[in-house]
Amino acid sequence: MTAAFAQSFPSRQITILVGFPPGGPTDTVARVLSEHMKNTLGQPVIVETASGASGTIASARVARAAPDGYTLMLGNWTSQVGPGVIYPLSYHVLNDFEPVAMLTSSYLWIIARKDLPANDVKELVAWLKANPGKATAANVGAGSAAHLCLVDFAANSGTTFQFVPYRGGAPAMQDLLGGQVDFSCLEVSQTLPHIAAAKLKAFGVAAKKRSPAAPQTPTLEEAGVPNVELIFWHALWAPKGTPKAVVDTLNAAVRKAFADPAVRTRFDAIGHSIPSEAELTPAALTRFHQAELDKWWPIIKAAGIKAN
Repeated sequence: MTAAFAQSFPSRQITILVGFPPGGPTDTVARVLSEHMKNTLGQPVIVETASGASGTIASARVARAAPDGYTLMLGNWTSQVGPGVIYPLSYHVLNDFEPVAMLTSSYLWIIARKDLPANDVKELVAWLKANPGKATAANVGAGSAAHLCLVDFAANSGTTFQFVPYRGGAPAMQDLLGGQVDFSCLEVSQTLPHIAAAKLKAFGVAAKKRSPAAPQTPTLEEAGVPNVELIFWHALWAPKGTPKAVVDTLNAAVRKAFADPAVRTRFDAIGHSIPSEAELTPAALTRFHQAELDKWWPIIKAAGIKAN
């Protein structure tokens, strides 16, 4: 890749691949970001969906793409952590990508269909124990953030239930709204409007502190179920070998987007936190990503989680 090429980047459309269905939190982050980046970069930035297999279909495409900065991966905890020990991948979730920037992070919480016969965490645990193995929990892919949250919830509450696999958060939420599945652990921003409209019930947040977007909902630990903590994050990657100058250009576009008050307001409204300046470097993303693998891979292996 020549220096001249890097200096002329971008000269055509950039595609951001998302490994989850439209309407979910990752799709939302991608679209907010792409809208701003196209103005900064002076070229179209489109979002393309390639959902399935916990986001690994999209990840594989980016790993195989030309390292020129025109094909990017907007991944998250689900696509870039769990699959590394669950699926027989043709790529490495960390080593075969060039980090561009950390993006947003948000909270997960236990939510349920509106007519579930429980109104708080204590009642939910009691209901699950009274109906062992009968309740259904929407699982957004093997080893996904939702899956690990539910596994931890089961282990720390002493309950058992059936896992129902979905391709992403949006279809899982549709079935929760329709009452086809009992409960799940999904991202706050995606589900908050339905909680506010009383179409779903919220029980507890899977974090050390309450979500700023829903401060009235206790953490699971406050509600009596400790050790269920998982922050849901997003980040942007390019194929391995993408020139540093190209990565720097993309990183600068992300920084400019996050510096825009309108973009910050949009993310604040859905409960997404924006990284600090220090957290926005490619090197910071690599360190963070490695720490997440070091933390969660042993947990996933110990839980015996396998691909659906």
